[in-house]
Amino acid sequence: MTLHYVDTSHHVAVIDYRDALHDRALRLADELGQSPANTFITAEAVLMELLTFFSNKGPHMRDQAAAYVERLRTASPTIIIPQTPALFDAAFDLYRRRRDKTYSMVDCIGMVICQQQRITSVLTADRDFAQEGLVVLLD
Repeated sequence: MTLHYVDTSHHVAVIDYRDALHDRALRLADELGQSPANTFITAEAVLMELLTFFSNKGPHMRDQAAAYVERLRTASPTIIIPQTPALFDAAFDLYRRRRDKTYSMVDCIGMVICQQQRITSVLTADRDFAQEGLVVLLD
């Protein structure tokens, strides 16, 4: 089984047809999703960031984002890692140690999950993940 972490930029690109990476994100998700050997993992924090991103994009996009998150939570094989105090603490530690980087706290949560789950590839356009030795798939 191959685990792939899904970051916010991939989710945004899937939802928003105007996003420059929309077609690439859909193709990538379709290609990887066709193999039962691939499993997708994301974080509750990513879903919060996603909903926040679309919160001021108007009612239609807000509804699209909410429906997408609902599908992920109820009808998707995607594993959603819940936010826990231990995960927050580990991500906060990484955030503090990488003072020279521009990592967001949500990025740090994803990086910690990747480390804990031994994930090496990330569906994201965020190059910060590459700085931690991860393969960025949406570029």
